Amino acid sequence: MKVPIRSLTALGVALAAILPGTASAQSYQVDCAILLCLAGGWPASAPCAHARAVFIQRITPWPIEPPLQIWRCPMGVAFDGSAPLSNMERLYDITFKAEPTISVPDPTGPLVPVQADERADVDISGDEFDFVRSIRVYHIQFSQRQNRDGDCIRSDNTRLGSYGTQGDYHWARSSVAQVPTASDLPRPGGCGSVSYRSVFVDWRDHAGNYGFEEVRY
Repeated sequence: MKVPIRSLTALGVALAAILPGTASAQSYQVDCAILLCLAGGWPASAPCAHARAVFIQRITPWPIEPPLQIWRCPMGVAFDGSAPLSNMERLYDITFKAEPTISVPDPTGPLVPVQADERADVDISGDEFDFVRSIRVYHIQFSQRQNRDGDCIRSDNTRLGSYGTQGDYHWARSSVAQVPTASDLPRPGGCGSVSYRSVFVDWRDHAGNYGFEEVRY
């Protein structure tokens, strides 16, 4: 069944109405599903529950992967030769007519924040895809303590993973001062003793609603 989705404004309603009965959790491209479900605010459905689980699994060490790997979702192709489809119509067809491609972290490997120069195979620079660029991944590695001389010894190796204009993903140096307050990161006054490691991801859906998850390790 072809379901027209002309804009991301209509996407959330379409997802809520369509996803619960269209496909099992094993019958779609997982990154296309992440893209659709994230845009729609993760509506309740088996496909979106699975997509969100993979999204979070990827930031669970080790390694720390881009939670959305948009280059794995072939939006530039369609499954039929009929009238030209919009990007979102193609995305819907790909999501529910293809087999999944799932990246599973290797628990035996070292902690490696993964870079990715790959990008979406269509132009996603428009405002309707701002929700992709809203995704931020903070790898928090912070500790502080006071030594016998009263000096405050701090170590802050926090890094930020973010998405570029076309969905490419890169890491940059950051700090705990930049970590959103939604994180459980302790923020004691003075030089209170802290040892904290986690991966925190947040995002906004196409309607601007805020969401986040955090994984301690």
